[in-house]
Amino acid sequence: MAKLTKKQKEAAKKYDASKLYTLEEAAKIVKEISFTKFDSSVDVDVRLGVDPRKADQMVRGTVALPHGTGKEVRVLVLCTPDKQQDAKDAGADYVGLDDFIEKIEKGWTDVDVIITMPTVMAKVGKLGKILGPRGLMPNPKSGTVTMDVASAVKEVKAGKIDFRVDKTGIIHAGIGKVSFTAEQLTTNIMELLMTLVKLKPSSSKGTYFKSIHLSSTMSTSVKVDKSTVPGL
Repeated sequence: MAKLTKKQKEAAKKYDASKLYTLEEAAKIVKEISFTKFDSSVDVDVRLGVDPRKADQMVRGTVALPHGTGKEVRVLVLCTPDKQQDAKDAGADYVGLDDFIEKIEKGWTDVDVIITMPTVMAKVGKLGKILGPRGLMPNPKSGTVTMDVASAVKEVKAGKIDFRVDKTGIIHAGIGKVSFTAEQLTTNIMELLMTLVKLKPSSSKGTYFKSIHLSSTMSTSVKVDKSTVPGL
């Protein structure tokens, strides 16, 4: 077994890894056990009682986090010339069409989100093999294929994230930074959880929320007592 570092030992003294905590208690603990020199991301992992192999139990959606993610999101908008100024005014980092499609074909993917229009999806679609594996392919379900590119840019910049259950039934999402207050982290997590409640597949039987864990970059996870979360 690998030896614990000094910082890991310090973190281990601050909480009981076998205990379940309320959401706010877990948020406070995650802040306390983060020892990175940078502002670590705070992530939540929610195990759902669904079978992702069944199409009618695939949980996917978007949520606008009230306090944002704390991360600077680089947005590329692929749109027709008449929409380009709107996208720039809304705060898009990169705006264009054929020029950026060519750059992406050559391997450039230095962005976090790509927004496009239904009318140009025929052009963007051929980038699927490059963008798909990187989670960058625009999708109507995530709101990144729309005629209102300006609103989409503003929402992403303000903290809108998209999520989907993985093959093991877990939702992974970044919901803030260690520099956030415990209350801000709790509010963001609650917004995600309530969105997941609304997305519960009708074909899903039994316990929907199996477990909830919080962690930060390079920290151990803290277990949340889901019975203390209102609405679950």
